[in-house]
Amino acid sequence: MSDTSQQNYQVLARKYRPTTFEDMIGQDAMVTTLKNAFETGRIAHAFMLTGVRGIGKTTTARLLARALNYETDTVDGPSVELDTPGRHCEAIMASAHMDVLEMDAASRTGVDNMRELLDGVRYAPADARYKVYIIDEVHMLSAGAFNALLKTLEEPPEHAKFIFATTEIRKVPITVLSRCQRFDLRRVEAGVLAEHLKGIAGKEGVAISDEALALIARAAEGSVRDGLSLLDQAMVQGGTSGDEVTADQVRTMLGLADRVRIIDLFEGAMSGNAKTALDLMRGQYDDGADPAVVMGDLLDICHEVTRAQTLGHDAEFDFAPDQIERLRGLGERYTTGQLTRAWQILMSAHAEVRGAPVPLAAAEMALIKLALAGQMPPPELAKQIIEQAQKLQSEGGSGLPQISAPTPSAPAAIAPVTSGAQQAVMATAPVAAPTPAPSLHLATFQDYVEAVDDLRLRSDLERYVSVVSFAPGQAEVFITEPRHNSLIGRMVRSLQELTGSNWLVSPAEAMGEPTLADARRSAKAAQDAEDRSHPAFAHPLLKDAELLGITDRAPNVIAGNFTAGDDR
Repeated sequence: MSDTSQQNYQVLARKYRPTTFEDMIGQDAMVTTLKNAFETGRIAHAFMLTGVRGIGKTTTARLLARALNYETDTVDGPSVELDTPGRHCEAIMASAHMDVLEMDAASRTGVDNMRELLDGVRYAPADARYKVYIIDEVHMLSAGAFNALLKTLEEPPEHAKFIFATTEIRKVPITVLSRCQRFDLRRVEAGVLAEHLKGIAGKEGVAISDEALALIARAAEGSVRDGLSLLDQAMVQGGTSGDEVTADQVRTMLGLADRVRIIDLFEGAMSGNAKTALDLMRGQYDDGADPAVVMGDLLDICHEVTRAQTLGHDAEFDFAPDQIERLRGLGERYTTGQLTRAWQILMSAHAEVRGAPVPLAAAEMALIKLALAGQMPPPELAKQIIEQAQKLQSEGGSGLPQISAPTPSAPAAIAPVTSGAQQAVMATAPVAAPTPAPSLHLATFQDYVEAVDDLRLRSDLERYVSVVSFAPGQAEVFITEPRHNSLIGRMVRSLQELTGSNWLVSPAEAMGEPTLADARRSAKAAQDAEDRSHPAFAHPLLKDAELLGITDRAPNVIAGNFTAGDDR
């Protein structure tokens, strides 16, 4: 690129600034209202434009000034049809028209500035149809400046129009708001903004993937200017070779983490596995992810999981199909109380991480807090569990608590608390349906495992559950793998389904009996050792032989001989 072209380069946010109302994306309601007002001649004398930064308030104010003073050879009246440039259009859009006065209230806040601006309001416009006053960031005006504006704003001359723009509508006095026609410029939806950015990238001759555009649109948070600024930054990621800008490049540029890794992080923390959560957080940080952005992404995942739980298959998601299935799976796994508790933790953490001297440390502490909460019973059941546990303790351990379900559609999966040496949180789960399950007497853990029809649950019970005690109505178990802590909740539900009654399953601090899988392996090893002690294995040729199995012969047959009663 030559030095001249570099000097003349214009950023996308300025180059593609809307020149007509049709160019404004996502503001159809405002455009329709203005069009109807102009067509019927019901044009207000003051307009208040509000919205987030970069949504197009100043541009809309200039377009409105153009529309009010629109004049061509064939049109001599206010119009929102600005396709053909009028006599005053170019000067107004360049902020150079003598009858369109712009003031930045952020730098001119005093009453003297306002009086100076309004001194000429009583004089007719020199060239245009209306004298238009555009005041940007109007909420920054002082109380005296607002008071100086009020009288003129209430009874303005017929040739004067006022257009105000602000990002802080609540800071504008109600006395001013009541004298204006208000327009709330909406945030542009991510899909609409991504499509807009795709068109601009095509005009610029830059190849950029759809996924990268989606990342930019989400990062812009509904602001068109922010989206264009990020696109400007992303377009140089391809270098001078003209290669396509990929999602990974944009993700690195924005300091974002992969959505799949964010879901993994959320799942790890919610399951109570603090070590896994910290390892995943550190990995994303090492790859360039901003801890504050990660907290924001976790909030997004928590929100989407809650939507998946509440709306079911009616919910729509901006995720890949496999990611949607994971969100729905998490929605089925956790209760509403658990998700809202996680939301509160993450909301507090997001603010703390943004203001912390070491953001990564604050993020890791937040994840530990979330993991600790994941080990606790659901809020819907916590009170009932504590009350029933106290009742059992006062009765010397006799009696079975009857805990009703908080919500039939939200079964609880309760992970054990292992931080206290003498504490054991009793876990229970709601009955999923009012119809009682068939009664079945389970005297031992082996009886229970053999009665389970779910092959996956049966396998997990055999491999990861060490039984400390097992009696009808209650059990104490130790989970050998922390990542399978949810087994306690699954046990409670299946025991209720099999027996038709509530069970108390408490987590143990130490291992009890060997797991069924370990016991089976030990029994086989002992049997193999006993079999190899047989004299037949003493022969040198069988020293390294593999024992495939032993079959008992009939008792009246002697190997290599006939029985005594044989006549031969």
